[in-house]
Amino acid sequence: MRQNITRRNSLRILLILWGLSSQVSAACLGDQNATKVYSVAIVPQLSLSALYSKWSPLLEKVGKISGQCFSLEIPQTIPVFEKQLLSGVPDFAFVNPYHEVMAKRRQGYIPLLIDGSAKLTGILVVKNDSPIQSIQELQGKEVAFPAPNAFAASLLIRAELAKKGIQIRPKYLKTHASGYRSVVIGDIVASGGVNNTLMREESSLRERLRVLYETSGYAPHPFVANPRVPLSVRKSVTAAFISISQEPNGEQLLEAAQIPKPIPSDYKRDFAPLEMLNLDKFVVLDES
Repeated sequence: MRQNITRRNSLRILLILWGLSSQVSAACLGDQNATKVYSVAIVPQLSLSALYSKWSPLLEKVGKISGQCFSLEIPQTIPVFEKQLLSGVPDFAFVNPYHEVMAKRRQGYIPLLIDGSAKLTGILVVKNDSPIQSIQELQGKEVAFPAPNAFAASLLIRAELAKKGIQIRPKYLKTHASGYRSVVIGDIVASGGVNNTLMREESSLRERLRVLYETSGYAPHPFVANPRVPLSVRKSVTAAFISISQEPNGEQLLEAAQIPKPIPSDYKRDFAPLEMLNLDKFVVLDES
């Protein structure tokens, strides 16, 4: 038994170190005696190794409580993640709010949980000592975003800038972390992000950035399920997340995955309002 555990831990470490060419993955997290393995895809806002280290222990615990076994899969880029999600590949996924709108249209994905502690806001950051003091000064400038369809960090910001007549040249850098660091080293004048990812950065980096602009708040990233997942399994997984939040060290596990206070989600309440934002014209999908 101990040998099996050692082998499994060694495999996890190797996966993190290798990074893999297309994604980081783990074969089974949770109940090793479960008869079925459910895939879980995570939108890659951060580096693959960082997301793996945050999500694997949480899914291990969720799986043991719910009696389920999960295969954790983290694609290398957001566009690859979107292809898989909109094709209905993952059984479960952690997605941005507008991904849920698109995934419900395409495949009927059901939001199970969101963080109930705070709304999600999009932010534009500049270097702390930047001479730029207003978003109007970004006119004609190159601005970084993690990906075209990152909801608050890209779609929402680009839509709001366009409404104000501010034309920028978007540059997509794959992750929130890459955008923040590009601003700090001076490669880009401003970058889109969200309040949640900025607050999870080291204080030494946050201190070198200044929030130039912040959007209104919306429901945060949901944990969603493909409708093919049986209702009983969806309920057991939802209950497991909530039970972890009530344990002494549970919030720390959940905080790392951006769901510190999980509450049940309702599409009509949480995500239907996003359909009214008219963001579809700013969506860029690689359908090839």
